[in-house]
Amino acid sequence: MAANRRPTLADVAQEVGVSAKTVSRVLNEDGPVSARTREQVLAAVARLGFQPNLMARNIRVGGPDTTIGLVVPDLGNPFFGAVARAIEDTVRDRGLTLLMGSSADDPDRERALTNKFLARRVSILMVAPSVGADHSHLKSHRASGLPVIFLDRPGVGLSTDSIVSSNRAGAHEGVAHLIAHGHRRIGFVGDLPVQLYTRRERLAGYRSALQEAGLTHDRSLVISAHDQQGAATATSTLLGLADPPTALFAGNNIVALGIVAELARSKRKDVAVVAFDDVPLAEALEPALTVVAQDAEEIGRTAATTALTRVDGDRTRARTVTVPTRLIVRGSGECPAPATRECSGNTIS
Repeated sequence: MAANRRPTLADVAQEVGVSAKTVSRVLNEDGPVSARTREQVLAAVARLGFQPNLMARNIRVGGPDTTIGLVVPDLGNPFFGAVARAIEDTVRDRGLTLLMGSSADDPDRERALTNKFLARRVSILMVAPSVGADHSHLKSHRASGLPVIFLDRPGVGLSTDSIVSSNRAGAHEGVAHLIAHGHRRIGFVGDLPVQLYTRRERLAGYRSALQEAGLTHDRSLVISAHDQQGAATATSTLLGLADPPTALFAGNNIVALGIVAELARSKRKDVAVVAFDDVPLAEALEPALTVVAQDAEEIGRTAATTALTRVDGDRTRARTVTVPTRLIVRGSGECPAPATRECSGNTIS
């Protein structure tokens, strides 16, 4: 065998002096083989470093692969990393392996990735939908019994299980916290426009908290940002208004990092911040960042257990599971100086 290629089934057979079919029987535990031959084959497999091509085998016999395909918008986002880890922990005992890919929030890239996972006959497909994606092309796979799970956001054009956070209620709670600390001019920085479910729900929660408190929804205080740099620019724009906000609500954790960076750069300690979704080292910031935390691990566990029940034959109607968020009060959501009743402009009155 050449040193620069991977060993094959035929190499193992030649090493032992048996047929490739005999080697296959040993590896798949399918058919009669003597104990001595089995021992020799397994020793040769270990010696040569042979790895069976499970994908090729499963396609040949018409069965599913022992993998889960997971498509997320951003592999670098800690939220999706925590979701993936919880999925892995939950399915490990079932002999399933998690494969991940990033759509970069692009519907065409998302579809290409899902098609690749489908081509290798994954046992379960999980997708955090991209903006503008249409999932109707998955109907035939869903109808044939493939568990398809949407994470973080419902899909479009396909009725299937979805595991989401309580986005609207969480955003409402975060903004209400700012209002309770005397803020009346509260800016919203997040992904806009709001075609995506999470963006729409969080903005709705922001608006409902203002309405509940009898505060006017000022459109000039709502500004779009997709990444950290955009959030920093948006923060600078809001604070440059004639009547600037005294507090900012960040629509996601990436935006929150941009807001905090801009406040630090401009040495602004007079602006309160609450973020939707926790960020790494939030407690180490000065002041520590108050957040509406999603339970990423519970989302991952719920997605995995839901998928496994489908694998085991559950054919009940598709369901949406909403995982509660939790307000973690630290320091950034309060008035930046001893408050009486109201934070107004850059001072507290």
